[in-house]
Amino acid sequence: MSERSREREPDVILLEGIEVPSALGVSEAERRMRRPVRLDLELGFDLTQAGRSDDLTHTVDYGEVYEVVEKVAGGREHKLVEALGQRIADALFDRFPIDFVTMTVRKPRPIAGVLDWTGVRFTRKREESTTP
Repeated sequence: MSERSREREPDVILLEGIEVPSALGVSEAERRMRRPVRLDLELGFDLTQAGRSDDLTHTVDYGEVYEVVEKVAGGREHKLVEALGQRIADALFDRFPIDFVTMTVRKPRPIAGVLDWTGVRFTRKREESTTP
């Protein structure tokens, strides 16, 4: 059996369909509109102890994650979805002992025409996170 096959896949906490208002857009007028953005998060965190203990203190509190996302999204202006996503990732690393975050950030109806969303998806690992 190879080393790779003996490694287990990382545990992941899923938060999908988070919708929060954000001052997001390249133009000042667009940022003033404070339209909602939608986020999906995958947080890498070992769930073994929480699964065995059934104790919230052994996992990541979803409500607290939502509060962090809401505070970052609404707390300042963001020109790019990339910047908003990075700021949220940095804040999550600052607040929670997660190993990684995979995030999708979607901005609804960003331009005139037939286009539902634009957005980004990325993964950041704790060791890559640098809060400015």
